[in-house]
Amino acid sequence: MADLSFDRDFDIAPGEAVALSPGVRRIVVNNPSAFTFKGTSTFIVGRGRVAVIDPGPDDESHFAALLAALRGETVTHILVTHSHADHSPLARRLKQATGATVCAQGAVSPPRETGLRLDASIDHAFMPDVTLAEGEAVTGPGWTLEALFTPGHMSNHMCFALREEQALFSGDHVMAWATSVIAPPDGDMGQYFASLRKLLDRDDQVYHPGHGPSRRDPLPLVRGYLAHRRMREEAIRARVAQGARSVGDIVAAIYADIDPKLHGAAALSTTAHLEHLVEQGKLRRTGDGYEAA
Repeated sequence: MADLSFDRDFDIAPGEAVALSPGVRRIVVNNPSAFTFKGTSTFIVGRGRVAVIDPGPDDESHFAALLAALRGETVTHILVTHSHADHSPLARRLKQATGATVCAQGAVSPPRETGLRLDASIDHAFMPDVTLAEGEAVTGPGWTLEALFTPGHMSNHMCFALREEQALFSGDHVMAWATSVIAPPDGDMGQYFASLRKLLDRDDQVYHPGHGPSRRDPLPLVRGYLAHRRMREEAIRARVAQGARSVGDIVAAIYADIDPKLHGAAALSTTAHLEHLVEQGKLRRTGDGYEAA
């Protein structure tokens, strides 16, 4: 059985800077939704000369709260896990206000039209000052943030490891309130599986995700994610083998127990699973959908 014991009672006051450890503070944006849970988390790493991870959406009250929390400190770097519109847009204003350097894996290419859209849309205006590669580090007094490339949820998704605390800022790759939506065309299920497996070789002691509470002893959750996705993919393959052809038919059957408002997101992840099954040679595309290979 997959270990997906999420903390859904996570309680936090938006705009309040909360110390999670000696070197990490969190401020949550007041943007709760079915996709962001209680809101997007912005993290401040260090004291005095600091880095900000995921400034968040261009939200006036969050910007004011962030500047208040940073009063008297120097922001040297702004790190962005990925360029969804609830994570990256405020980087532009924060850079203007502080002169900090924006660092990330990079921008994303304009998507092809698929007819599928996720509410947490892509920030196509995002462009970092510095493009980080796997293993590159950004440093400050008492902190070292190492880049870990984890595509899947988005093609430019990165996690950042705080060496001094064996902590991983996991963005939307691994959260502690729900599994991630993988939304084609930019999201890729095969990459997501590989990026989850990558975490199993690490010794991080705590994850600080982009939504929801921090998670100690995180590897059982990662294994649970992998098991859950494997089971979901097998269920989708079996439905196609039984005659289901369209994404809508599969979603109606497999996600019958979830809020219909979330069926759009379920269709995105289902499409990502179907494409992954095609890549593995287990299914093939047809004129009206998919069939067993």
